[in-house]
Amino acid sequence: MEHKSIANRIVVYATLAVLLLFALFPLYWMFNTSFKSNAEIYNMTPSFWPKQFTWSAYVKLVTEKDFLINVKNSLVVSVIVAFASIAVSMLAAYAIAKLRFRGRSVISRSILYAYLMPRAVLFIPLYMLVSLIGLNNSIYGLMLIYPTITIPYATWMLISYFKSIPVEIEEAAMIDGCSRARTMWSIIFPLAAPGVAATFIFAFTLCWSEYLYALVVVTKGSDKTLTLGLSDMIVGDVFAWGPLMGGSILASIPVVIMYLFTSKYMVSGMTVGGVK
Repeated sequence: MEHKSIANRIVVYATLAVLLLFALFPLYWMFNTSFKSNAEIYNMTPSFWPKQFTWSAYVKLVTEKDFLINVKNSLVVSVIVAFASIAVSMLAAYAIAKLRFRGRSVISRSILYAYLMPRAVLFIPLYMLVSLIGLNNSIYGLMLIYPTITIPYATWMLISYFKSIPVEIEEAAMIDGCSRARTMWSIIFPLAAPGVAATFIFAFTLCWSEYLYALVVVTKGSDKTLTLGLSDMIVGDVFAWGPLMGGSILASIPVVIMYLFTSKYMVSGMTVGGVK
């Protein structure tokens, strides 16, 4: 039995290693390509490590491209929209998950349908709305549009999480004299911190990586987001592979940092034993 257990572990670890290799190889190839010269990138024989290590791709991103401006625009839009979406979604999700009122199930399903609505169907009416109020061709227009993506998603995610919090905790707080509002702010929301943190990261990522709405709304270079800045490096059939790969690597860093700093909150079972 012991030998069989060891053999099973070897098979499992070997399988995980192969899957991990397939998952991380594209990231490695992006990192590898960003440090190659153009001649080496277009060489018919690919090299798995730069023969001539160069920073020219990153220098071009900073000096010749508007990459830093694009990063700033995406960061501002993503952070503001994510915080605003979480603020609205927490209240909406709590009401749907914990309160009993007529039409609650209809509203819950409508939120899911709103999230599942194809973006290609919505970008024309949304662009007309943004143009009508004079916010087209600016990041403020994106701040108005992106909540149509993030709020339905965040609300739907938080509804499930609030439902998992035992109702006995609320009842105990109300017996001790807490009002509904104080119970919500002082007990339920802190207990829901893991779900809120995870939902915030996903909402941030949705805005950070969004391309279609940004392409339709923004055409001015100084207001372009990160995804538009990267797409501008493709002109016709000419690909600036070095800067494109370097920009993609840098674009993934903020999301990775967020996951690292909030990973301790993304755990389940925080309310286990709370009733006791």
